[in-house]
Amino acid sequence: MVLQRNNDVSIWGTGPVTKDIVITTSWNGNTYTTQSDKEGNWKLKVKTPEAGGPYQVDISDGTETVSLENVLIGEVWLCSGQSNMERALRGAANDPILGANEAILRANNKNIRFFEVINEKSKEPKKNFDGEWTICNRSTAADFSATGYFFGKLLHEMLDVPIGLIESDWGGTKIELWMKEKSIRNIDEEIINGSSSLLYNGMIHPMLGFNMRGVIWYQGESNRRNPEVYEDLFVEMVKSWREDWNIGQFPFYYCQIAPYGYDEVNSAYLREAQLKASKVIPNSGMVSLLDAGDEKHIHPSKKRIAGERLALFALKETYGIKGIAAKGPELDTMRIDGENIELAFNENLSSFGKTLELFEIAGTDQKFYPASAVIKGNKVILTADDVKKPIAARYAFKNFVEGDLFNLYGLPASSFRTDNWEDDTK
Repeated sequence: MVLQRNNDVSIWGTGPVTKDIVITTSWNGNTYTTQSDKEGNWKLKVKTPEAGGPYQVDISDGTETVSLENVLIGEVWLCSGQSNMERALRGAANDPILGANEAILRANNKNIRFFEVINEKSKEPKKNFDGEWTICNRSTAADFSATGYFFGKLLHEMLDVPIGLIESDWGGTKIELWMKEKSIRNIDEEIINGSSSLLYNGMIHPMLGFNMRGVIWYQGESNRRNPEVYEDLFVEMVKSWREDWNIGQFPFYYCQIAPYGYDEVNSAYLREAQLKASKVIPNSGMVSLLDAGDEKHIHPSKKRIAGERLALFALKETYGIKGIAAKGPELDTMRIDGENIELAFNENLSSFGKTLELFEIAGTDQKFYPASAVIKGNKVILTADDVKKPIAARYAFKNFVEGDLFNLYGLPASSFRTDNWEDDTK
């Protein structure tokens, strides 16, 4: 396994009732002692050094000793969400992963470790779950989250320390399943049902206290029908997880859902909720995948893009690497200039040779028409023959699009709108 470096990490277990439990760590030869309670439970913290290993941890009750061998010290991240996080590097029927063959070929790396939580639902918070640590190789990497693998691989390449990745995800799941019931009630009691909290109880609660650096998250497709509450649920979930882990405001980086040809709702409203949440959640970052979707497949093949863009956030914001960008351009202000709308962004823009085709503008009739768009530095100038008095603009605010607005680092802007008009797809 991998333990979080430079930390006081928790180790816990069960044993004989009211007996001394002694832990010895080989990296410094220190011993740590506690006593099991009347039910045999015990827990203590041990201090970890800078990255390294392999090491050994011995746990003894005076009669029996359990040895944890081949333990590395490095960076630990949790990978969670629904099927686009769950999709394995080897792909699935009609859902391939672009570049998987080469990635699997190069996967052997004893300094990357995986822990895959076995799917389990529970009506009550559990203390344990099933799963095991494995060493990254062609076989284990092929079965691990593609997004998680590409994230961890880039971290390892740049940081040159062991990486531990914990995968806890389940396809087709709403965010409510990953939240404890109390957190859901804080937002909207009406959405609580028989499946609420089942995955939090079974697949998150058992690992609370296991020290980690942060979380990457890819979920939202299953909440596309209730975008109006998703932002609040997401903010509350992150807040609750941080409180429950009790290791501070750990980084939380996530993917905005990718464009896909939904036919019953406009998923741009869910993407908007995710964008808004990024402005509210401290120490968070949202990856735009507006250029990496697939109109025919809800599981886009470009998982390397998703994983590596998540890694960019970690490398820049968590590990302090200078001179790189982690997110795409964001709208600052809108100004109406006669028949034109001028959108100012927080950085200079490029279409990388593409014609900007995803902007629309509307007047007081709230009908949007395709707009001609021209980039001038950090601004986009919009105009449309059908709209003489524009009051609102939208960019890529549809189910499936291929993003054409980027910053100079090649990172795409999110879809957005300047209006707050009601969802016209409901």
